[in-house]
Amino acid sequence: MGIPVAWELCTFGSPPRPTLVVGVTHPQTCLILSARLRRLRNAGFQVVLIASPGALLERVAAEAQVEFIPLPMERGIAPWADLRSLLRLVKVLLRIRPQIAEFSTPKAGLLGMLAATFCGVPRRIYLLRGLRLETVRGFKRRMLLWSERIACGCAHVVLCNSHSLRAQAVGLRLVRPGKVTILGQGSSVGVDLTRFRPGQSHVREDLGWSSRHHVIGFVGRLTRDKGLPELIEAFERVASSDPLARLLLVGWFDAAEDALSEALRLRIANDPRIRCTGFVCDTAPYYRAMDVMVLPTWREGFPNAVLEAQASVVPVITTLATGSRDSVIPEVTGLLIPAGSVEAITDSVRKLLGDEGRRQQMGRAARRWVREHYADHKVLRLNAEFYSDMSDALRAGSPGVQEESARFV
Repeated sequence: MGIPVAWELCTFGSPPRPTLVVGVTHPQTCLILSARLRRLRNAGFQVVLIASPGALLERVAAEAQVEFIPLPMERGIAPWADLRSLLRLVKVLLRIRPQIAEFSTPKAGLLGMLAATFCGVPRRIYLLRGLRLETVRGFKRRMLLWSERIACGCAHVVLCNSHSLRAQAVGLRLVRPGKVTILGQGSSVGVDLTRFRPGQSHVREDLGWSSRHHVIGFVGRLTRDKGLPELIEAFERVASSDPLARLLLVGWFDAAEDALSEALRLRIANDPRIRCTGFVCDTAPYYRAMDVMVLPTWREGFPNAVLEAQASVVPVITTLATGSRDSVIPEVTGLLIPAGSVEAITDSVRKLLGDEGRRQQMGRAARRWVREHYADHKVLRLNAEFYSDMSDALRAGSPGVQEESARFV
């Protein structure tokens, strides 16, 4: 694949196109990037996507019509592999010479910010999508703390996905308050309200479930940090008193450090009331098959699945964890419960399943709220304006970036 030339000329006499690098660790993360990358390209940037090799990387780059560079990065701690990845990143950035570099996710955030600093990239952005360190302890937590501090320290601006994530990052002294920016009300991509909407769905029929069944849904990676052990336990309690209860798990068993135990995976597979879809390209019809969605997560940045469910007029039960507590209006568009509480999940699910009128009222309020604050065209416009202003200031020779980001806070 050809590496783009910085400040590429589109046509004779036209202004040069500034190069913007967007880097993440794993190609799974690319799933949420397509519309954002396309919007940045349409705003006049030469966009280059960097991630570990995989079909999803190639697919998203093709959809967004941007260049991509496959660059292996380990998700876990791997000193020698990390050093190789860092050197490769430095080599790539020296060849591309981007004007702006944005890296996110823990490993790409650390290595990308270090490489961008070594290479003197004029504007360096760390997009903080969540804090893995919140669910680990001991030496690993200290390692992750310092990793985040280094990434934040190398950045000119730290973009946070939500207000509670910003508060947590500042509270943990990962970054000074003046360096942190939130665009609008949070979220980095928003929600496509045309795609995620109420309506008919083939999913129940495909699964052999009728309109009489009470469908509890979950969308995301099937891992411990997403609260799957608590959700399965709570579902079994709900189903013990409600024979029509069904659990729809839309996602895949992620082989991450917080992977589910083999025993729990077998428990899921052997329960005829639970259906697990594996990875699906289009989750929209699955939301429309749900009566209520539950995200019992322990940590988030800002959960896209919660916004997508609410746009689909589905009330959501999620936790008071960082990030997730910003994603619903309590008692209006959904319910907030303590993380790790099987009892709270059980009681909340029973409460909503037992009150169809309240579910419908919450669902309507949820879509209105998402439309007002998180419609994708609004969120993506803020992202494009943020980077366009930064690029304009860079062209004008501005010495700093704080003036450009202040109006978005």
